[in-house]
Amino acid sequence: MNCRVDLRPPQRVASVLVVDDHPLYCDALAAAISVVFPGCVVEQSASLTEALARLEDGFSPSMVIFDLKLPDVSGISGFIAMRDSLVDVPILVISALTSHELVRKLMEEGAAGFLPKETSTQELRHVIARISAGKTYLPPAYAEGTRCAATQPARDEHPTLAALTPQQRKIMTLICAGKANKQIAYELSLAEATVKAHITGLLGRLGVKNRTQAAVLVKNVTTSDAGDPEARAFLSG
Repeated sequence: MNCRVDLRPPQRVASVLVVDDHPLYCDALAAAISVVFPGCVVEQSASLTEALARLEDGFSPSMVIFDLKLPDVSGISGFIAMRDSLVDVPILVISALTSHELVRKLMEEGAAGFLPKETSTQELRHVIARISAGKTYLPPAYAEGTRCAATQPARDEHPTLAALTPQQRKIMTLICAGKANKQIAYELSLAEATVKAHITGLLGRLGVKNRTQAAVLVKNVTTSDAGDPEARAFLSG
């Protein structure tokens, strides 16, 4: 995906709907839009419900600027509802949530672009102009991640965990859940002696001395790879 700013004159944008529950930020967006598109009508909504009501009342935006964190939505459902209500209208998501996984999901669901909320006004103007010309936009770091995702369906597993066999991974998951050997044996339909043998093997592969150290190691690994927990909550919402 090409993320260079298009410097050609933007196409005319007659109206923009800004959906964000922070009035000061909405005002700043409106000011930036007026610089790019003099005379553009900017409507502001503080919730998805209010935004959809404006559409029902006849407001027809040329573009939507949408914040994910609204008081009446869960996860990215608000974005999807807006997308389904305005099939041919580009939606630029601007959010304080900056997880690469979340951004990739938004683009897959049809967002015209994404910008972190700390983006400068100057960059915002360029991006709005680009999207108005029918293009998409991601900051370079996010665009690179999207390209990698397209050629690499699943994120590479951490090498520490990749060293375990499938059965050892199952056992390690149950260890992290606080299960005793007898419980693990029952849940996996294994003999307790077999579970102990697997645990001995996985401790050796992980380079630790006991179950507690193994659980701490795995927790640290998965936490460091987990990204933004709030963003993950949005994806599961």
